[in-house]
Amino acid sequence: MKILIKKAKIVAPGQSENGHTRSLLIEDGVIKQIATQINTRADKEIALDNLHLSPGWLDSFAHFCDPGQEHKEILESGASAAAAGGFTTVFVLPNTKPALDTRSQIAYIRSLANDLPINIFPIGAISQSVKGENLAEMFDMQEAGAKAFSDGLYPVQNPGLMLKALEYVKAFNGTIIQIPEELSLAKYGIVHEGMWSTKLGISGIPDIAEISIIKRDIDLLKYTDSRLHITGLSLAESVKLIQEAKAEGLNLSCSVTPYHLLLTDEYLQTFDSNYKVNPPLRAQEDVEALRKGIQEGIIDCLATHHLPQDKDNKDREFEYAEDGMIGLETAFGLLGKVMPELAVEDKVNLLSVNPRNSFNMRIPKVEEGAAAEITLFNPDQEWEYDLSASKSKSRNSPFHHTILKGKPLGTITNNNITLND
Repeated sequence: MKILIKKAKIVAPGQSENGHTRSLLIEDGVIKQIATQINTRADKEIALDNLHLSPGWLDSFAHFCDPGQEHKEILESGASAAAAGGFTTVFVLPNTKPALDTRSQIAYIRSLANDLPINIFPIGAISQSVKGENLAEMFDMQEAGAKAFSDGLYPVQNPGLMLKALEYVKAFNGTIIQIPEELSLAKYGIVHEGMWSTKLGISGIPDIAEISIIKRDIDLLKYTDSRLHITGLSLAESVKLIQEAKAEGLNLSCSVTPYHLLLTDEYLQTFDSNYKVNPPLRAQEDVEALRKGIQEGIIDCLATHHLPQDKDNKDREFEYAEDGMIGLETAFGLLGKVMPELAVEDKVNLLSVNPRNSFNMRIPKVEEGAAAEITLFNPDQEWEYDLSASKSKSRNSPFHHTILKGKPLGTITNNNITLND
């Protein structure tokens, strides 16, 4: 198949075509020609106003619920939502039933992903059955296609197990992912502990639950000289700890969700369960610190924490509702809405370049002869998110009818093309 992209501004930081407006001819999944003008006939021509393209975006923390929870999401629907959000590669969580904790489970996901329009890589479980007790066979999972290791929604609590995991992945230069939460300190809380939890009479999760485990894991990282990625950063103090650890030269990276850059715990006064997430929504000063952390390059990338929930588990009393929201389709638009001053190149670094550097992956090239892994987007387009048209099987998002800025227009990868309406 021949695809002709006409007059797109290339945003590829560090690459020779960065900043140039070019036409691209892609044939059978390979970039055959890049030029100011291309007149060749093609099976599909793409010519859009303010068209930009970049190396394909990567989301390092999304739950596709397959196998075992297919009523919430399946690989096919998750891949469709990812492509609609501009993502060409997604890491999926190991919190399935059964857990992704063996070579065969990783191979199962990889085989099903072969026919999908994006790249899907499983995150291998750190512990057997993600129970936090015994180390899983990470080397076997890495050979089968796991790109990182984590117990996903269940952060590792045992420091001895975390130490072993950090040491183990050094054999293949792997990365451990951790949500920063000390569960014994957060056990009885469901929202951020602060003014609004007191006003609303809801039990709170204290800041120390996040801060203490970040401190612990940084100490373990320093001891092992391994690679660690902290995802779902949500506190001003956490940003400070990351900054100090990076200044020491540790191989540490971190990510923040798009919604933590916008929403505060003040939204909880509506008791809308779509705002019940983990890590919880924090105070305004924390939101501002996260934005500053992005501007200063302390925070490396975005991770959507796409967590589908079915209606029965989400549309119930706030206290009993499940955590999480879907986020693949709104990630780019939320970033543009919240931080319109951020340069387009910085946004591409957050979505494409930095996450691959964090996980020791090749950055797709926008050059002749390279395999095409490309995201198409308009960074300035304002659009209204229609939750009823979501590609996900679930509908747990508070952003229905929200006006977003920056629209993903399509993806090209593995000789597959997806275009948004």
